[in-house]
Amino acid sequence: MKYLVTGAAGFIGFHVSRQLLERGDTVIGVDNINDYYDPALKQARLALLRPAAGFTFYQEDIADKDAMQRIAGDHPDIGRIIHLAAQAGVRYSLVNPYAYSHSNLEGQVVMLEMARHLPACDHFVYASSSSVYGSNEKLPFAVGDRVDHPVSLYAATKKAAELLAHSYSHLFRLRTTGLRFFTVYGPWGRPDMSAFLFVDAILKGKPIRVFNHGDMHRDFTYIDDIVRGVLGVADYPLPEDLRLPYEIFNIGNNRPEHLMHFIEVIEQTLGRKAEILFEPMQPGDVKETFADIDAIRKAVGFQPSTSIDKGIPAFVQWYREFYKV
Repeated sequence: MKYLVTGAAGFIGFHVSRQLLERGDTVIGVDNINDYYDPALKQARLALLRPAAGFTFYQEDIADKDAMQRIAGDHPDIGRIIHLAAQAGVRYSLVNPYAYSHSNLEGQVVMLEMARHLPACDHFVYASSSSVYGSNEKLPFAVGDRVDHPVSLYAATKKAAELLAHSYSHLFRLRTTGLRFFTVYGPWGRPDMSAFLFVDAILKGKPIRVFNHGDMHRDFTYIDDIVRGVLGVADYPLPEDLRLPYEIFNIGNNRPEHLMHFIEVIEQTLGRKAEILFEPMQPGDVKETFADIDAIRKAVGFQPSTSIDKGIPAFVQWYREFYKV
């Protein structure tokens, strides 16, 4: 099977691409290698993918419709798209909103158009986010819950991406599946995420910023569990009882951790205590996330298996090796 993976130099996209290649699939990778975080990390991920015979890479912007049309022309036999490229980050959306409308809205339309015109494409899987649950107070968050009250521009663009996918499923019978990711961490992780920020600061003897004075819970989900879920969803056949070929799934650990406990596990793994700066809740943040994964469990048998007691040491080991600490 030939897969198009956008965001192939990103955290999740890299791991998904590597797993696809290891099992013998062909991967067309797309990424614009922007400077939202250190491009050298993205290039290092790509360096592990490039030697694979089944990997072809394009450095392009997914919102550039002409570039995407050229790729489609080069590879009309693309069978599935796993669209993971996006402008990520809640806080960054407060200072650069246009990056979000460009990548997450215009980019979503360009990719949906590409998918519907590819003759062999039978499934468009794309990244959404747990952020769409916004100010919801009911826990755990379930895919059937209303998501009409986003508390960040990032969340609003992710909800809008789901609505765009729904319209394409309705109008063109394009099969689309959105994946609401819950706080993904692990080796090769993003430098703007908490695990990386905390480990990096502690090892450098710098203080860490802890928001809402530490009173937060997150459904931290290890990357290997995420990849199993993504590929399980991408591969499973279209359910016969679906009125519309459109689905949404949560992918989370189904076990929220108190933020202070998460920090304690990092401290224990590093053998160092963190200097903590407690700060108020930041605009756009939510106090707690907790994934109801019943839908994805029933569909593809998804069951996360990695606790933070195993995941954090694996991340720290990668960090020490990669940065030679």
